[in-house]
Amino acid sequence: MEFDKDLRSIQEARDLIRKAKAAQKALAAYDQARIDSLVKALADAGIRNAEKLAKMAQEETGFGKWQDKVLKNILGSRIVYEHIKDMKTVGVLREDKANGITEIAVPVGVVVALIPSTNPTSTTLYKTLISIKSGNSIVISPHPSAKNCILETVRILQEAAREAGAPNDIIQVVTTPTVDATDSLMKNPDTGIILATGGEAMVHAAYSSGNPALGVGPGNGPAFIERSADIDLAVKRIVDSQTFDNGTICASEQSIITEDCIKDKVIASLKAHHCYFMSEEESSKVSRFIMRANNTMNPQIVGRTALTIADMAGIQVPQDTLVLITEHTGIGKNYPYSREKLCPILAFFSVGNWEEACELSIRLLENEGTGHTMTIHSTDERVIMEFGRKKPVSRLLVNTPGALGGVGATTGLVPALTLGCGAVGGSATSDNVGPENLYNIRRVARGLTEIEDIRKLASPGIFNESPAPRPAAVPESCPQVSKSDIERITSEVVKRVLAQMQ
Repeated sequence: MEFDKDLRSIQEARDLIRKAKAAQKALAAYDQARIDSLVKALADAGIRNAEKLAKMAQEETGFGKWQDKVLKNILGSRIVYEHIKDMKTVGVLREDKANGITEIAVPVGVVVALIPSTNPTSTTLYKTLISIKSGNSIVISPHPSAKNCILETVRILQEAAREAGAPNDIIQVVTTPTVDATDSLMKNPDTGIILATGGEAMVHAAYSSGNPALGVGPGNGPAFIERSADIDLAVKRIVDSQTFDNGTICASEQSIITEDCIKDKVIASLKAHHCYFMSEEESSKVSRFIMRANNTMNPQIVGRTALTIADMAGIQVPQDTLVLITEHTGIGKNYPYSREKLCPILAFFSVGNWEEACELSIRLLENEGTGHTMTIHSTDERVIMEFGRKKPVSRLLVNTPGALGGVGATTGLVPALTLGCGAVGGSATSDNVGPENLYNIRRVARGLTEIEDIRKLASPGIFNESPAPRPAAVPESCPQVSKSDIERITSEVVKRVLAQMQ
């Protein structure tokens, strides 16, 4: 009997989880040295195949540039490895002898990793490394439009794991990707945690699955060029970010805000860096391609060059154009330029001062991208810290390209391709996700005091008072006093008092 695709994919998902659970139990017996050796073997395999996988990803998805995807693969393998290689993730993590606490790492078990089409091979490398480093097995759910390059990445990693003597099935992948298969993986009771990188609907599904999840919401980061900035350097960094893999990293800038007093200089610099300012009519034509009828991002423009997008929209731009810019925009769900675009298109705003820029940034982020990332180009530390205190983001990047700064390539942030958006963005973490997010901590806590000591400290007025002395016992030989004796004695006392008063 031939089952249809959805049923086959669901059964495959269940089988993968079952095998992954058994494999993780075997991996749990590894000490830190064996885990570290295995992770190095996986990272080395990613480094060796970085170019091959980059070309496969670009060819299959049509997104971005393979040369930049090589750098992404290096980030997901070598740079991630260098960051985590000396990290303690197995067994006893810390001992606090003074307080009697021992902390022990406990793997979450099976990691279910959702892989996007924008960064398919690099995200697969990265999620596999951090999962194995923390003692977990991993089951990968590929985006259907990037299936082949993800399957090849997994094959390379599986081969490296086998050669390193790892347990079978610690790295697995769904070969028939469907929505039903992904849903089955996320809701399986043996799933330890979900790493959800993908569309907003998929991330919401992960958080609604009943299992722990770390998800990434949309990015929509503004870039503020403040009057104290080196304008040409700021523009250069923004253009670098927009053209890196054609803007497919979710931390990349989606709009520019500057001050009126430097607006002309910023525009001149943008034009010198091959940015094209569209007319209102041209902006209107391009805007029709940014969102689909259901008001979600149009995948046809994702990761495409500015020239390709201009051709799609039927507008004429110079052949050296790198970024398309519009000043003709409002802010809201029905204004495409104020939303995440993941391609070299920027909205442009000018305001009177940094306080107005602050408020405008918040409006843009609350429209879309709350909790994610924004950048500021400034040398005024007071303004920088005001933005740091007030912006609803998990990463405020200073004087760096948004795309590369957000993932930790040009900043000291944890190198990662899953960027948490914090509570404000509906995420369980604001971290750049790493191995520390994929294990729990078991605390062995030794007794330090007794309940009597706690009572003395907590309520000294109640528990520290000495008990009231008991009345002395009356000797059995003491003569008894009758009522008539009491009346007689009282009468004599009254007479004596009255006599003294006369």
